[in-house]
Amino acid sequence: MEWKEAIREWRALPEEEQQRRRRASIPRKVARSMAFEGEPVDLGELDAWHARRAMLSERPKQEV
Repeated sequence: MEWKEAIREWRALPEEEQQRRRRASIPRKVARSMAFEGEPVDLGELDAWHARRAMLSERPKQEV
């Protein structure tokens, strides 16, 4: 796929899908950064932690 085509496809995605993909890429970026710094972490653990955080942030807020 040419880079221009990839950009066109990205821009054609709904905003919600763009955000979902951005969030899904966070654990891999963190793992690469930690490995680069000489402190590798388990990507599976990061994925699980990130999924738990996403579930908590998607909960409806309780009114006071």
